[in-house]
Amino acid sequence: MKKNNINIAIVASNFNKDIVDRLYNGTIEVLKKNSINEERIKIVKVPGAFEIPVAVKKLIEKNQYDAIITLGVIIRGETAHFECISNECAHGISKLAIHSGVPIIFGVLTVNNREQAIQRSDSTNKNKGSEAAQAALDMIVALSKI
Repeated sequence: MKKNNINIAIVASNFNKDIVDRLYNGTIEVLKKNSINEERIKIVKVPGAFEIPVAVKKLIEKNQYDAIITLGVIIRGETAHFECISNECAHGISKLAIHSGVPIIFGVLTVNNREQAIQRSDSTNKNKGSEAAQAALDMIVALSKI
């Protein structure tokens, strides 16, 4: 598969935008390093992590993308809201990937506090957005060999 023919979609949450932007920058950096044409990268912004699966579903229906990368940040609070949102987001993404056969990469941070989110989105360390982009590229290659 030629890298200049790969179409990637990124669904990014606007909640905790400053950290999601860091994940996004890591994602784009890896895609560019791997010669993915910027014109073939579609960005979709959604309000929060709970809305990510419905945007992913719409992208799948277009049948245009070789992989979809999801980016978001869910920080544990004092209520059960964290568990509800993180579980439903992960479950929705997983279900869509299994049913569609499209690699959907879970780049949504689920962390106990803001400091953990900052560490996992650091441009000088292990940026989870970078890892998500690499996982998307690896899955495209793996699935093309089946």
